[in-house]
Amino acid sequence: MKLKIVVLAKQVPDTRNVGKDAMTPEGTVNRAALPAIFNPDDLNALEQALRLKESNPGSTVGVLTMGPPRAGEIIRQGLFRGADTGWLLTDRLFAGADTLATSYALATAIRKIGDVDVVIGGRQAIDGDTAQVGPQVAQKLGLNQVTYAEEILGIADGKATIRRHIDGGTETVEAPLPLLVTVNGSAAPCRPQNAKLVMKYKYATCPLERPADDPRAELYAQKPGLTLTQWSVADIDGDPAQCGLSGSPTKVKSVVNIAFQAKESKTLTASDADVEGLIKELLAEKIIG
Repeated sequence: MKLKIVVLAKQVPDTRNVGKDAMTPEGTVNRAALPAIFNPDDLNALEQALRLKESNPGSTVGVLTMGPPRAGEIIRQGLFRGADTGWLLTDRLFAGADTLATSYALATAIRKIGDVDVVIGGRQAIDGDTAQVGPQVAQKLGLNQVTYAEEILGIADGKATIRRHIDGGTETVEAPLPLLVTVNGSAAPCRPQNAKLVMKYKYATCPLERPADDPRAELYAQKPGLTLTQWSVADIDGDPAQCGLSGSPTKVKSVVNIAFQAKESKTLTASDADVEGLIKELLAEKIIG
């Protein structure tokens, strides 16, 4: 079965060691001050998409991302691993989007792409940890959805069989296409970049990534496949009022790193007296009870 697969991927600021410059005065993440990386869960999602492509000859995988022009790097990293194409949503009107505005932009772009069988994304992004965008995209597009996926086992007769990670174990479910799947970080890691594909696509860029006096202008004219697709709000027929800050009711006041300091500690044995004493202390402090 030939499948048209779209992977939702995000270039995220590495928020694991944020400092005082992590936030802008407007309360949004200061992406320029933080290293940019491929969102980890989205790499797991890309691997599932590439496996589906391999097991369903004739299928295609495209990477859809949103961000400033430099986010074209996410599409290149997808191409280096085996994706076929990509789309970058880049427009100042997209800036500052929360999950509601992000899901609106992605859903609108997927409608423009058209005839998509499977949309796959990571469960959540490390710059927000909300796990809301995937389900919101599914809702806006009216797609069936399966969350917390660890492996897409296969697709047959218009249905996908998926193993999910749930509290206490796993379960296997079936869902009809078209379908949106969000993938856990516990899923199989993404394959490394392929050297031949790196050589093929290393100069692939979006027009906004290129300098005015780009020395490779002739190369891009000869090989149009090296020009990545970039779309503005107008290109996807989006409503500016529902994009970026205008369409984002969520406001982040600040991001703070909390470091827990070691305080007084005590060592207990497994004796009845120590256990009884601990329970009495917890009750007295109203920690339990």
